[in-house]
Amino acid sequence: MDQPAPGLEPVRLRWGWLATMLAVLIGAILAGIAVGPAGIGPGQVIGELLGSGLAGRPSTLTSIQQAIIWEIRLPRVALGGLVGGLLALAGASYQGVFRNPLADPYLLGVAAGGGLGATVVIAMAPGTGSLLLPLAAFVGASLAVVLTYSVGRSIGGRSAVSLILAGVAVAAFFTAVQTYILQRNSDTIRQVYSWILGLLATTGWREVLVLLPYAAICGTGLVLHRRLLDVMSVGDEEVDSLGVSAVRVRATVVIFATLATAAAVAVSGLIGFVGIVIPHTIRLMVGVSYRSLIPISAVAGAAFLILADLAARTVASPAELPIGVITAFVGAPFFMVVLRTSKRYVA
Repeated sequence: MDQPAPGLEPVRLRWGWLATMLAVLIGAILAGIAVGPAGIGPGQVIGELLGSGLAGRPSTLTSIQQAIIWEIRLPRVALGGLVGGLLALAGASYQGVFRNPLADPYLLGVAAGGGLGATVVIAMAPGTGSLLLPLAAFVGASLAVVLTYSVGRSIGGRSAVSLILAGVAVAAFFTAVQTYILQRNSDTIRQVYSWILGLLATTGWREVLVLLPYAAICGTGLVLHRRLLDVMSVGDEEVDSLGVSAVRVRATVVIFATLATAAAVAVSGLIGFVGIVIPHTIRLMVGVSYRSLIPISAVAGAAFLILADLAARTVASPAELPIGVITAFVGAPFFMVVLRTSKRYVA
């Protein structure tokens, strides 16, 4: 009987780990809603969500407490979950399609492009930032990736290394343009850097509703490609010999992952390290198969960012830290460990 090629052995989704991560996510959601200066306990939150929210029973909370839960805390928790899930999902997908553990959602210049788009709006049209900033960040991030992919294909064909190098070059160029604009408009530096460090401030459910369609489309697309990412692990030539186009798979996954990252960046600013920390942590628990890694990373990423936002709100209370500071505090040491143990990818 023929044996499957190395890396193509059938692997089932680790349902136990997925259930565990879902339980962690539920706990993070309850903590994110319950913890705060208003003094609404976890029992009251559960009663409100299950009773008034799902069962339609009369609420036992005051109108102010209801507004805090439904219009302030729950939208912020939902936004954090969507952003964290998309960033972790994109990170795991990039690592799979480029076969590089150092790949993350900012690999192809997404962060630099989004930062440049936001900087242009804040510096050039300060009175319209709340309306145009998400759109400008999305356009900038998408433009950076299109440019990176075009340059990478022109100099290296379908080589993953050429795309990575092109991404570094494009990111450096966009960052230089951003720095020039900031120097010409120094009065906007504080606002720009506040956005660059990441934020999950919401005005109700608007940001959640903006991000939700992208999360649904990109999340579905990447989850459906998780088996092909396992196939990609054996190399492009081997994939082509099996009748699967490595170029098409790579392009499709990159488009979905980039669109997911650009959408997240547009509503939350630049939140780093989620795409590295979460996939690697999950890989240590469930193994290297993307059939398990992709969905479990998405759930874990959602829980992680909700908890990171909770820490950002409470560590220096009543002040609030940028959420990017929290994720960098956790992610930077983790990245050093990954870099040290992954020399064969960067030699």
